[in-house]
Amino acid sequence: MVGEEGAFVLGWDEVLTDEELSVTLKVLCMSEEEFKEYKEQDGWEDDSEEEENATLSNEALSRLKTPCKKLLYDSVLLTLESYGADLKTEQDLLNNKEAYEKLSRREQQALHVRYGQKRILHQLLELVQ
Repeated sequence: MVGEEGAFVLGWDEVLTDEELSVTLKVLCMSEEEFKEYKEQDGWEDDSEEEENATLSNEALSRLKTPCKKLLYDSVLLTLESYGADLKTEQDLLNNKEAYEKLSRREQQALHVRYGQKRILHQLLELVQ
């Protein structure tokens, strides 16, 4: 269900790997009985075209069922914990010109990437609360 990296790709406005995330959430939020039935009926091919073609926009994410929201919320928290510093720390470093200039060019670029990733993850937290 998930690509080789085992990660989903999120953008500012939507999930870029929406099909993978949709199927994963659907399966992980099923009861054991629902999963057995889904698997026995080759449910992978029985989804409606509308469901398969629907993008997971930010609006759609905020309308997910509660179990799916909880699963996403907890997953985002775990992802954020894997970073060495929190969003505020990164923002403070970006705003501190003296400290920022002491970083190498590569460290500055990494800081911008991490900060952007964390902002997207925090946005997702707000959407699924």
